[in-house]
Amino acid sequence: MKPTSRTEITRLAKRGHHDTETIYPILDEGLVCHVSYQLDGQPFMIPTAYCRVDDTVYIHGSVGSHFFRELAKGIPVCIAVTHVDGLVMARSAFHHSVNYRSVILFGQTRFVDDADERWLALERITEHLVPGRWNDTRQPNASEMKKTMVLAIKIEEASAKVRTGNVGDDPEDMDLPHWAGVLPISLHYGKPHQDPVQQGRIAVPEYVTGYKR
Repeated sequence: MKPTSRTEITRLAKRGHHDTETIYPILDEGLVCHVSYQLDGQPFMIPTAYCRVDDTVYIHGSVGSHFFRELAKGIPVCIAVTHVDGLVMARSAFHHSVNYRSVILFGQTRFVDDADERWLALERITEHLVPGRWNDTRQPNASEMKKTMVLAIKIEEASAKVRTGNVGDDPEDMDLPHWAGVLPISLHYGKPHQDPVQQGRIAVPEYVTGYKR
């Protein structure tokens, strides 16, 4: 994607990326995105589940949600997804940092009323969160579909920013007697707990026991 005035990285530009080969995997690994918009001069932001299908991000929510009713009007939004991979602890406080991968994208919301696209979006959101789950559930009925709003945001502009590597202390600080290094961070998925009110023991699906991103 070509950098624009909204997506060009000016601070530590070497960390910036505008290629879909970097941007899409960061989006695809995330579980939650933050959607921000402005209404009458007041900024709003909400975290929500999502999925990406080609160059479009889909989100869904209740038709009774004030947030979604505003977004359904077709308004510009900014969406952020971030992964924190490590805490970088330097000898100096100034050079402390974070290893991370993040994407900022811009687009305009579109209310999805086509039945096939709505169904696909809900399937893909479910599969984005837990691959293999959609076909292992009772899928939405007509009443549930009526209560659910689906919105699409075509990615018009986007950029990624990535920080990896070790500590970046100044040469004059290298001999200071303070521990320096990186504390890696990763998501940990614990042992699944079956719903206590469920009758009988049901084998835990492999897509749960082997869950990873």
